[in-house]
Amino acid sequence: MIKRWGSQAIVFLMWLLHWLPLPLLAAIGEGVGALLWRLAGSRRKVVLKNLALCFPELDEAARRRLAREHFGAVARGFLEHSYLWFASEERLLRMVRIEGDIHLAERTGRPVMWLLPHFVGLDYTAPALMLKQSKPAITIYQRQSNAVFDEALLKARARFGQARLFDRQAGIRPVLRAIQKEGAGFVNLPDMDFGTKDAAFVPFFGVPAATLLAPARMAQSMHMLVQPIVVTMLPRGQGYVVRFCEAPEGFDNPDLPQAAAAFNRWLEARIREQPAQYYWVHRRFKTRPEGEARIY
Repeated sequence: MIKRWGSQAIVFLMWLLHWLPLPLLAAIGEGVGALLWRLAGSRRKVVLKNLALCFPELDEAARRRLAREHFGAVARGFLEHSYLWFASEERLLRMVRIEGDIHLAERTGRPVMWLLPHFVGLDYTAPALMLKQSKPAITIYQRQSNAVFDEALLKARARFGQARLFDRQAGIRPVLRAIQKEGAGFVNLPDMDFGTKDAAFVPFFGVPAATLLAPARMAQSMHMLVQPIVVTMLPRGQGYVVRFCEAPEGFDNPDLPQAAAAFNRWLEARIREQPAQYYWVHRRFKTRPEGEARIY
């Protein structure tokens, strides 16, 4: 019961925060990030290890500066979820700037896959897709262990437009039915380490990383239009840019590990454009090839 009350208090705090001007909340987030940098020792080690593997050309001081900036972005991203949970449509649309061809999915007669890599502002894709174009969107949802947060996240992610979320435990079949029968676009998050199942070890910044094969297989087998989306958090609380990009070159390679490697190369280039905003707190290299030593 105490845990539930604590969770409800956090949700209430998020409701209070959404009344603040975005520049002020961004400054608070930067301060919280500086505190997390000092206190979150285990995640700090993960971030620094990831940066050492992916940016060996940087010296240690530069990587630590980048890591501190990353913690500020992560904290901002969390606190600025308060707007996604509670702000009006009009306010969210003022916060989001669209770049690229957001209406491409509406014009095609093919099924659509939106590839959404893990930059800290990725959830700001939702108001763009739900409020600025008409194609319904679906995605797979990992239930949270905390029931209060799970309910809040579900409401936030489905509060505008024609959005549907499918429990990961239900498998892929409900998703396929929605794509084929309802014409929904599929939001796919392809860049996490889910182990060796249906994955191949392909380079990510030159390091073998367990990379999902299902996105490329699904896109090719269903002849899907593939459109990646990159979200950029602007400095000093100026809002977010949601950029609709062209498909990664080589993602249509029938050799699925090569297709996965092509996606990783594309993602590396996007990360280099805004390195502090990629989700480095994730243990991207946790799964290792057989016989290789643990990284974390």
